Amino acid sequence: MIKQLLHPFFIIVLLGFNATSLADKILVIVAKNSPVAKLTRQQLENIYRKKTILNPNNKRWIPLNLLIDDQLRQAFSKKIFNQHPEEMESFWNIQYFNGITPPYVVSSNEAVLRFVSSTPNAIGYIYNCYLDKRVRVLIRLNFRNKLTHSCP
Repeated sequence: MIKQLLHPFFIIVLLGFNATSLADKILVIVAKNSPVAKLTRQQLENIYRKKTILNPNNKRWIPLNLLIDDQLRQAFSKKIFNQHPEEMESFWNIQYFNGITPPYVVSSNEAVLRFVSSTPNAIGYIYNCYLDKRVRVLIRLNFRNKLTHSCP
């Protein structure tokens, strides 16, 4: 009797644990058919700062960001640039003055998936738990701090 009652409880606990732990990994993604196989963290930083504008096939990279207050963007920015997105405002003001615009901004992990999967040369980042067959992973980023996002 106790065993039957505890079994569903453990399943719920394990599912909840897995969803949380999957959210702690951030994936940098490109379209499934992208010719780019891998990137270093430095290459990724250069793409997002728009210092590297062309991919290996001489096509223009299209980097994507989430909204500035999104927890995933905050963590990505801290990991890649060692700065919060708000701290990069002066960098982008100077770049904008020189005709260089910041990465496009979309509102959700699903929006990143849709844009990246349907736009050649787009690159973005999502929580691990959103990964599906439309995209391919270039880099997996781990974080010391737990992210509180709950996966679908």
